Amino acid sequence: MGKNRLEAFSDGVIAILITIMVLEMKVPHGEDLAALSGIWPVFLSYVLSFLYLGIYWNNHHHLLHTVKRVSGSIMWANLLLLFFLSLIPFTTGWMGENHFAQWPVVLYALNLLLAALSYYHLQSRIKVVHGEASPLARALGKDWKGKISIVAYVAAMGAAFLSPWLGVIIPAAAALMWLIPDQRIEKALADGH
Repeated sequence: MGKNRLEAFSDGVIAILITIMVLEMKVPHGEDLAALSGIWPVFLSYVLSFLYLGIYWNNHHHLLHTVKRVSGSIMWANLLLLFFLSLIPFTTGWMGENHFAQWPVVLYALNLLLAALSYYHLQSRIKVVHGEASPLARALGKDWKGKISIVAYVAAMGAAFLSPWLGVIIPAAAALMWLIPDQRIEKALADGH
């Protein structure tokens, strides 16, 4: 299988996940702005999850630029990532509908943790197939952003038992860290040409 097919499939899945999330937001009954006040937790959880899916889509796109050949292990690792991303609409909905209660926030942070670990696994499979001298291996280096994110999701799970809002703020801060453009892969590819 070529990487274009893998990328197209992944793009399609992520687009469907975003669509599912927005369709889960119910239109409020009422014509004034006060009618919107009841859906703010659902909207806030949607915004955070939209941001996360966008981050994964963007980074996945850059990641696949480093792929020259797709192995079975890369396909399975990619599918594992998509599995955990496909749970985001569920955990998002549960968290928003329950106004950021403790257990929904814990499960949401766990979902983010498992998605991050599966992304890390996908990167590892690509490095194995393409070697430690590959552009991806050079670009990732110690991958501090990835490791900080994993620690943040674990911390968010624990913090949610102290304060569910803290369990939401920590992943939100991790997402903001990823909004700073990460040009490691672009730079490694440019240096290799």
